[in-house]
Amino acid sequence: MKIIVTKSLLRGHISVPGSKSHTIRAIAAALMADGVSIIRAPLESADTNSALQAAKLLGARVEQSADCWSVSGTGGKLTIPAQPIDMGNSGTGLKIFAALAATAPGTVRFCGDRSLSSRPVGSLLDALQLLRVKTSSDSGCCPLSVTGPLRGGQTRVDGYSSQFLTALLFACPYAQHDTAIEVHNLNEKPYVRITLSWLERLGVNLSYDSELSRFNIVGGQCFKPFDAVIPADFSTAAFPLGAAALAGNEVAMGNLDFDDLQGDKVVFDYLEQMGAKITRNDTCTTVSAAALHGIDIDLNATPDALPLLSAVATFAEGTTRLLNVPQARIKETDRIACMTSELKKMGVQVEELPDGMIIHGGKIRGAAVNGYGDHRIVMALAVAGLAADGETIIHGAEAADVTYPGFINDFMALGAQIKRA
Repeated sequence: MKIIVTKSLLRGHISVPGSKSHTIRAIAAALMADGVSIIRAPLESADTNSALQAAKLLGARVEQSADCWSVSGTGGKLTIPAQPIDMGNSGTGLKIFAALAATAPGTVRFCGDRSLSSRPVGSLLDALQLLRVKTSSDSGCCPLSVTGPLRGGQTRVDGYSSQFLTALLFACPYAQHDTAIEVHNLNEKPYVRITLSWLERLGVNLSYDSELSRFNIVGGQCFKPFDAVIPADFSTAAFPLGAAALAGNEVAMGNLDFDDLQGDKVVFDYLEQMGAKITRNDTCTTVSAAALHGIDIDLNATPDALPLLSAVATFAEGTTRLLNVPQARIKETDRIACMTSELKKMGVQVEELPDGMIIHGGKIRGAAVNGYGDHRIVMALAVAGLAADGETIIHGAEAADVTYPGFINDFMALGAQIKRA
């Protein structure tokens, strides 16, 4: 599917959907818990549906109703499915569920779409092997298999993607013995803190240092069931935020909890530093367009913000530098290379760095651009199109469904000039 976006003026109220990070962690926790867990206001998207199907194949019983999922967990006694578990496009889901599957005394196979099959998971597989799990992968990517049980012991993991560590932290409480994890070069620390908040909720006995570089996890544990409301997704909220900062006249955003641990809430601070007009109160956050200026931003903790911030930066006076985010190259796509390529098509002066981008603000024009099957690139280019001269045609726009199935309709309700084609 392609969409055609033209210059627009946005106004109104938008409710931000639930967090993908929290929803997938909740599904994983409910699968392993001993009892019935309730997940309220979950994100329903392609990625979370992949995680939910994985949980079912591994033995969870799920009852779905409007805005609520009831999950009967396995108590750690997983089913070994006969067929491979298809994780679709979900990198977070693949890593967490592969590690959880390693706790079972049998072989579990995983597959995914083309994008997922290009994303490296070798660091996680190496860490599991040190815990005496057998793994198989021809290329260090999906498809892969794991054969447990997870025995525990000492392991180490590269923190190039925080998802490797998150996967181990969810699985190691179910190891036969205690586990010590040594972490090197940890990126995206806020995502690990989200994981730790879930483990605390689940009653897990573990300890760790202040740098999140060493963890000790007691083996033979079992998660407690829970009843939890999924908070709104700040990674998703970045897109209406950016659109309102470029083309908004009092766009009110609901459901946002700035006390939540999600790192991407800092994107609101970044946009304020660039000059956006943002007003917050207890019920909503209101954003309006204003003259923006370039700044330097360290995105190591919030790599998912790179596509949106690079799009917004094209309209900022001066130069914006997005720095220290090499892991943006191993997401659904190489987001640094892809955003550089597509923004250049729109007339933007962009310099590609090994670990980021330099964007020189100026006049931007619509163009035919490619979403690369990456939900965040599609939405970022749509945001740019809302303030660009002429038409912006985005190919592969269906990729937005991965995290935000209502993206087009919600933006059109605000007045965005978007046509499906």
